[in-house]
Amino acid sequence: MIGVADERDIEPSDTPGGGGAAEGAPTWDTRPREDSSAKEALAVDTVVVEERGRWAVDIVVVFADGIVRKRIDTHHTKARAELSARMIKRAAERDLRGPLND
Repeated sequence: MIGVADERDIEPSDTPGGGGAAEGAPTWDTRPREDSSAKEALAVDTVVVEERGRWAVDIVVVFADGIVRKRIDTHHTKARAELSARMIKRAAERDLRGPLND
């Protein structure tokens, strides 16, 4: 069953990080650790792998203190997964280089 809420039923929360979450729902602290090198990504790559009859797209980000590999999505065809991987990699590289008009 899918529940649908009217706009008038949704009220923003005044609590920091609440963002309209239901009362008692967990809020996630998304700030990087003090000892993290999250702002200094050195390289990024995407990988397409076959898994259980589907094609998965993973992103691999290289930092000075380690490598992070994260599953982005799965697709029915290899072609669609490769297209997704190319688009994700281009966007990540653009973020890595920073704005072009500085």
